[in-house]
Amino acid sequence: MGWGPDRWRFYRLVGHEAGRSLRAAAVRATSRPSALARLRPTGLVIAPQDLRTSDATIAADIYAGLFVFAGRALATGGRSPFDFAPPSVQWGEDLYGFGWLRHLRAAESALSRSNARAFVQDFMAGRGDQALAQRPAVVARRLISLLCQSPLVLEGADHAFYQAFLKLIGRCTRTLDRALRRGVLPRDRLAAAVALAYAGLCCEGFEPVLRRGTRLLHRELTRQILPDGGHRSRDPGFAKDLLLDLLPLRQSFLSRDIAPPEALLNAIDRMLPLLRLLRHGDASLGHHNGMGATAADQLATLLIYDGALAQPLMHAPHSGYARLEGGGGTLVVADIGPAPPPAYSAAAGAGCLSFELSCGPQRLVVNCGMPATGEEMRELARTTAAHSTACLADSSSCRFLALPQPGLIHPLASWLKRRMGPIVVRGPAEVTVERGSDAAGASVLAARHDGYAPTLGLRHERRWRLHPDGALLEGHDGFVRDAGHRDPAARRGPVEAAIRFHLHPTVRASRVGRGVRLVGAGAPWLFEADEIDPVIEESVFFAALHGARRTEQIVLHLTASDGTQVAWRFRRLAA
Repeated sequence: MGWGPDRWRFYRLVGHEAGRSLRAAAVRATSRPSALARLRPTGLVIAPQDLRTSDATIAADIYAGLFVFAGRALATGGRSPFDFAPPSVQWGEDLYGFGWLRHLRAAESALSRSNARAFVQDFMAGRGDQALAQRPAVVARRLISLLCQSPLVLEGADHAFYQAFLKLIGRCTRTLDRALRRGVLPRDRLAAAVALAYAGLCCEGFEPVLRRGTRLLHRELTRQILPDGGHRSRDPGFAKDLLLDLLPLRQSFLSRDIAPPEALLNAIDRMLPLLRLLRHGDASLGHHNGMGATAADQLATLLIYDGALAQPLMHAPHSGYARLEGGGGTLVVADIGPAPPPAYSAAAGAGCLSFELSCGPQRLVVNCGMPATGEEMRELARTTAAHSTACLADSSSCRFLALPQPGLIHPLASWLKRRMGPIVVRGPAEVTVERGSDAAGASVLAARHDGYAPTLGLRHERRWRLHPDGALLEGHDGFVRDAGHRDPAARRGPVEAAIRFHLHPTVRASRVGRGVRLVGAGAPWLFEADEIDPVIEESVFFAALHGARRTEQIVLHLTASDGTQVAWRFRRLAA
C-alpha cells in the first residue's frame, strides 16, 4: 500500500525540519559565543543520589571483561570496552552513558574504584566511537552519571586525575550547550536541561550553568509534561527514567539551600500517579508506546515517593490511558490516545485501542512491548499487529518513517530519518472516549479512532465492560464507515481484519470447544467470541527481561466493512 494521502504530511515534515535547521544555522552564524563556552568548574560541591539499583554481581562481570547492555553482551578479554565497535546502537549509548558505574560502586572495594578510574581515563583519552558518544542524550546521561558516581571515581585519585575529571565535566556541559544552540529534538532538550541543572548544582563556579539549566528545565517541563502527568511522547519508560533523575535533582536543590523550580515540583507530583495507572499487579508497567521490560525495583523506588497509600489515576485524558479495576485483582489498562506529535514519536507504537489484562500478579493479555535492541525487531514491535487490538488489511493504524516508503524521494526520507528518527508521520488524530459504569456496577470504557480512515475508510471502535467481581471482561469491536474522508486513494470495500490478543509467555492456551482456555500461575480463564472461532497462533514477547520470548496469541479473523460487529469475553474460571 503506497503513501497516498500521507504524502503531503511527509513533505510538510520535511519543510518544517528544513526550516528549523536553517533557523539554527542562522543563530549560529549571527550569535556571539556562549558564556558557558568559557566556564570551567573549579571543584565539586555535592554528589547527587542515584536512585537506580546497583548490583555488585554485575561489577564482577565487568571485572571479568563482560559488558551486558541493552540485551547484548560483549566479552573484551581484558581489553577496554572502548576499543570495540558497539554490537548495537543501544549498547553503545549505555556504554558511553556510564550509568553502569553504579554497579562498581556497589562492590565497595579499592579494585572497583581503580577500575572505574581506568574506564573514565580510557574515555578521556578519546578511545571509542566518539560520534555516538557525542549524541546529546548520551552526553546528558554521561554528565549525570559522572556527577552521581564522583565519590567512586575520585576516592583515592591524585590531583591530576581530579583536574582531568573536572575538565571532562566542563566538556560535557559545553557539548550540551552547543547542541541546544544548534537545535535538538524535544526529548534531548529536556535531557540536556536536567543534566545542566545537575552540573550547576554540583560544581563550584558553575552558577551561570545553573541559571541556564533552571530556565531550560522550567520551560521544557512546562511544555512536555501534560496536565495528567504523562510525557508528550506517551512513553511510560521515558517518564519512569525522567522521574529517576528529577527526584534526586529536587533533593540536590534542597541540599544547596536553593528553592527548586515550581515546574519541577509540579511535574513530579503529576507524574507519580500516572505511573500507578500503568502499573500491573506484577509490579511492571504496561507495554505501550516504547515501553519495554520494567525494572521492578526502580518502579518500587519511585512509588515510595508517592506514598504507600496513594491511589492511581483511573483515566489520563491528556496522556491517552485508562484503567479499569475489578474484584480479585483483575485489571485492564487501555491505550485510548492519539499518536503523539512527530517530534515526540520516534518510539511510539500503532496500538490505539489496545489493552492489557492482568489478574493479581498474573499477566494474561499483553502487547508485545519494545525490545531493548535490534532495529528490525523494534520496527516490528511498533506495528499494530504487535498490539492487542484490531489490525486491518495487514497494515498499521500509524505510518512510520522507518518502514519502506514507496513513491517518496529516498534522499529526503533518509535525511528526515537522520534528523528526527523513525517518527510517526501519520496516526490516529481523533480518538473519542466515553467512560462510566452501568446499572450493574460494571466499569465501562468505550473509544473510537480514525487511524485507518485515510487509507481504508473505516473507523475502529472498541468497548470494554469489566464486572465488579473482576471475573468477566466483556469486549466489543466494531467498524464503521468514515464519512469525513473523501480521499480517492482510500479503499471503500470490505477488508480483511484480525483482532489479536497477545498472551504473556507464562500463559498456556488450548482449545476447549469453541473457546480458548488460558492457564497460568493463577486461576484459569476462558476466552470466547460470538460467531467467530478463535485461532491460536504463534507470537513473540519482546519485552521480557532477558530478551524476546516465544508466546502465543488468540486471533479472530474476519472481513470488516461498515457495520461489522464482534463480541468477545474473558471469563475467570474456578481454580
